[in-house]
Amino acid sequence: MTPNTPGGLIDLIALSTDSLTVNGDPKTGVFRLTINRPERRNALNIEVKDAVANAVASLDTHPDVRAVVITGSGNAFVAGTDVAEMQPLTPIEHTLRTTDRMFTALRNASTPLIAAVEGYALGGGCELAMCCDIIVASETAKFGQPEIKLGVIPGAGGTQRLLRAVGRYKTMRLLLTGDALSATEAHSAGLVSELVPQGSALSRAEELAVTIAAMPPLAVAAIKDVIRAGADVPLDTALLLERKAFQILFDSADQKEGMGAFLEKRSPEYHGH
Repeated sequence: MTPNTPGGLIDLIALSTDSLTVNGDPKTGVFRLTINRPERRNALNIEVKDAVANAVASLDTHPDVRAVVITGSGNAFVAGTDVAEMQPLTPIEHTLRTTDRMFTALRNASTPLIAAVEGYALGGGCELAMCCDIIVASETAKFGQPEIKLGVIPGAGGTQRLLRAVGRYKTMRLLLTGDALSATEAHSAGLVSELVPQGSALSRAEELAVTIAAMPPLAVAAIKDVIRAGADVPLDTALLLERKAFQILFDSADQKEGMGAFLEKRSPEYHGH
């Protein structure tokens, strides 16, 4: 995956910072965000979180961006939040500096997000991964929310997303002890989408991203909307949301193209119309 040329799809140089590298392939619509703080195991400070939030917001508004892969450099995904920076913050500073802005941007993104996890995904790193739609993890990855060991609790979705992913009783054990899950345990519990050999999480995540990027964009967006909105409402309401989204897609050119291509035994070409 290589950056596009100046004047191409997106100015990737403008999106990249010292702590975040953005690469993309305009031909497939797949882009990669790599957090670059290997000396701190990619711990999230405010600079990194702002860079990720800005990049995701920019990519998410461009119609030709079809999928985004998020990973970390070195031997870790994200080992947590930068404790040295966080320790002196007051409640007002958390509010004024919107320290949850990155997680909000990820949560609200319409573009499919795939986390490629090698090594540690702890604390804010686990929360970052859980903001994504798919988590691909190497067999040596570890997931956890150890905030209780620092005198606090998860503050960016760790309690609620973990609860919804693995259930109440496993969540309570993890949060109250601060223990981590191995990649195998996380996969068995439903936290990880796919388990792969060490060193191949990124390549597999990008394969999935290319597959998803070739799907009809309106249907992809509808699936994200229905899953997101339907998760916490009664089943009858969720089924109604699904049915309405299904019906609306019959007014799209992508639906005509997809079904036409199937009947004509050819490969479809989707344009999000």
